[in-house]
Amino acid sequence: QLQLVESGGGLVQPGGSLRLSCAASGFTLDYYVIDWFRQAPGKERERVSCISSSGTRTNYAASVKGRFTISRDNAKNTVYLQMNSLKPEDTAVYSCAAARRGLLSSFCVLESTYPYDYWGQGTQVTVSS
Repeated sequence: QLQLVESGGGLVQPGGSLRLSCAASGFTLDYYVIDWFRQAPGKERERVSCISSSGTRTNYAASVKGRFTISRDNAKNTVYLQMNSLKPEDTAVYSCAAARRGLLSSFCVLESTYPYDYWGQGTQVTVSS
């Protein structure tokens, strides 16, 4: 079955950290740019970060820049989102999505919209004391 599966969400206190994983099953992530999204109740979905298929380019939304770090381990077919200094406003369902861009592509642009080939089901992150 071709799918993305997120994990690593949970409840954390403000100032804490979590690392989310986005693992591919049934296909290789080497050819895909991976974006992380989040959506809080009553709010629009926000794209927070992307990483190119080559891993050489990353981008972050202003709301998370300096606190979140995206990375990928193609050997493990997994992309990670390390989230530090978490705030209550980071509370949301976090999802990853994959768009095929080819091997060693440097494409990763948060301002562009493009179709995705795969979506994960999401993982809940709750930041609360």
